[in-house]
Amino acid sequence: MNKNKEMGTAVITGASSGLGEVFAERLAKRGYNLKLVARRKDRLDALASRLQTKYNVKVTNLVADLGSETDLENVANDLRADKSITVLINNAGTSTLAATTATSVAKQKAMVDVNITAVMLLSNAVLPQFIEKNEGILINIASVLGFFTLPISAIYSGTKGFVVQYTLGLQQELKGTNVQVQLVNPATTATEIWEVGGVPLAALEQSTIMTTEDCVDAILSGLDKGELTTHPSVHDQQLIDAYEVARIKLFEGSQNGQPAGRYIQS
Repeated sequence: MNKNKEMGTAVITGASSGLGEVFAERLAKRGYNLKLVARRKDRLDALASRLQTKYNVKVTNLVADLGSETDLENVANDLRADKSITVLINNAGTSTLAATTATSVAKQKAMVDVNITAVMLLSNAVLPQFIEKNEGILINIASVLGFFTLPISAIYSGTKGFVVQYTLGLQQELKGTNVQVQLVNPATTATEIWEVGGVPLAALEQSTIMTTEDCVDAILSGLDKGELTTHPSVHDQQLIDAYEVARIKLFEGSQNGQPAGRYIQS
């Protein structure tokens, strides 16, 4: 059997640079055909040519701005019709790091459109066929800012908080199936999103910055291990476990029909 046909097609959004470009390289090496989604046609064309030559895989480019309703719907329609898809990596994202009152509504809306709406619609496009075949991989790239916020990240953190909770919910829905849903929470990574967001990498503590290669390799290692949630830069597994336990305990503690004692006046 043709190896590429057996592996199927991996769809990667935000594929023209950063994590997306490295994901494309790593999955092509594993034998996946690729469907690459990004705005910059010149970069996609160069990447596709290189990967096809190097790994003998089929690479299809979808040039699209996922912040555009029309482009997003076109990509979603393409994904619904492509039964060869076995992997979707929702990697595309945008950021403006500034106080909310100093950020235009257009830029705030762009973060919602790309970081939330595109993730939701593209996941919806592939999950029915994954469920029907009882196989498939969905990787949603969130962020540590999905559970932490800064004075300059209210909107961005809010969008990534959606990705965190949405992905956790999908994991519950698909529990017991062979569809694998991985939530990824990277920290500072050397991608262009920092320059786009208004905070250059040079302004950050350099020891906290992970390379895109290391980040993707950690993510795929977590995927291979069957992790539901992957924190590429967190060394202490006990921190992750304690956070999960506390999260569940807090929810359980909320299941009470009476106001907490501290709110009852004596």
